[in-house]
Amino acid sequence: MFAQFADIDEKLAELEGMLSDPAVLADQGEYKRVAREHSRVAKLHQLYTQYEKVSRELAESQELLHQEGDEEMRELAKNDIAELNARARQLEKELRITLLPKDPNDEKNILLEIRAGTGGDEAALFVSDLYRMYSKYAELQGWRVEVMSSNPIGIGGFKEIIVLISGEQVYSRLKYESGVHRVQRVPETEAQGRIHTSAVTVAVIPEVEEVELHIDPNELRFDVFRSSGPGGQSVNTTDSAVRVTHLPTGMVATCQDEKSQHKNKAKALKVLRARLLDQIQQEQHDRISEQRKIQVGSGDRSERIRTYNFPQGRMTDHRINLTLYKLDDIMLGKLNSVIEPLIAHNQAESLKSLQ
Repeated sequence: MFAQFADIDEKLAELEGMLSDPAVLADQGEYKRVAREHSRVAKLHQLYTQYEKVSRELAESQELLHQEGDEEMRELAKNDIAELNARARQLEKELRITLLPKDPNDEKNILLEIRAGTGGDEAALFVSDLYRMYSKYAELQGWRVEVMSSNPIGIGGFKEIIVLISGEQVYSRLKYESGVHRVQRVPETEAQGRIHTSAVTVAVIPEVEEVELHIDPNELRFDVFRSSGPGGQSVNTTDSAVRVTHLPTGMVATCQDEKSQHKNKAKALKVLRARLLDQIQQEQHDRISEQRKIQVGSGDRSERIRTYNFPQGRMTDHRINLTLYKLDDIMLGKLNSVIEPLIAHNQAESLKSLQ
């Protein structure tokens, strides 16, 4: 079993040698790639070594059970076998998970787009709440958050906010957040205490490097205008805001958060590039979705994926029927209790499809 790992010792030694190779050390990009691969293989090596050790101990205990005449020793062997079998099954599952096809975007940074849907001002306020929730989660993970574009309203909410989240394995952790997030709570302006329902859409888009998607400059139109956001006098009195339009598709990205027109242009281009590649990948997804099983939800960003019920202190993820009564913690960015079950569900469904 697991013949794929037969040469894991040699592979690890090869990568360790590459990490000290002057040619690799001189190329920062190549060094990072090798370091990531070394980290992955080292974890795999440790896992497979544990599996082999448990398998040997299990074989020894089974042999002892067949040879031992003393009943007390046989009982001890039976207990050992039960524990070792459970451990072996767990390690086998973990090894099988490592053989699942890798999402090529998992290691990428993301553009997180949060937009108000139905619900007016209350939806805009919840956009702000989700922005804080994801920002706090990013902080807990040691990630960096940079606002790329925002459209604030006067009461402290946003019609839309787009942020770049950078760090290790960002997309792999947050890719299941795309969809409609529904909130049920009593607005501060509600005198009679009635619960209102609002909705916010979240899109998680992998960051795209310029080399990954070439855009013909002749297919772009740039418009500059005066910022309308509350960015202070220097922002609002100069034509620093930038709107870039991709003419073949009509796709638009706008940035007005920076004082510098140059910085706004760079940010708008980054958002546009990510959206264009995401559209291409979404179209590919739509073409093959009938031919394969979707693990967590439909992948449709119009799908309602989650409800946040504030009066009950409850969060429900409708894709996997997960309900947690710790909404305060979740809104403070403690999202692992939500994210881990989604990842586990996806892995379990993927393992089923391989059997």
